[in-house]
Amino acid sequence: MPVLEVSTDKTRLDVALIHRFLSGQSTWAQGLPLSVLGKAIANSLCFGGYADGAQVAFARVVTDGATFANLVDVFVLPECRRLGYSKQLMTAIMAHPELQGLRRFTLATGDAHGLYRQYGFGSPQRPQTLMERYFPDIYKTEA
Repeated sequence: MPVLEVSTDKTRLDVALIHRFLSGQSTWAQGLPLSVLGKAIANSLCFGGYADGAQVAFARVVTDGATFANLVDVFVLPECRRLGYSKQLMTAIMAHPELQGLRRFTLATGDAHGLYRQYGFGSPQRPQTLMERYFPDIYKTEA
């Protein structure tokens, strides 16, 4: 299995690549403005995944570092999938010192339940207590 180097150094992030993927290829952030991504990166614990020095993976964790975290924007570039990079990225995230001892660690996924179950994620214990405000088309511009 090729080795993925995982770093939380934001200066190494290829923001153009992240923006291109999230705004154009993801199913959850279509049309994401670059300015919004910049603010999100600035206010999150970010994980860049690098193969041979080039960024091929990314994830953000929104957290207070004490009680909760929410994992978002996880991706491996399509041409780099099936190499074990998603597992290496998740292993690094789950081992990060700032993410230990949290009472609640959440995420939303449409298709990667099997991956996340390997790291202890499951259905909410009390789904009736969860609520959300969700605006799926917030990044769409009027034509």
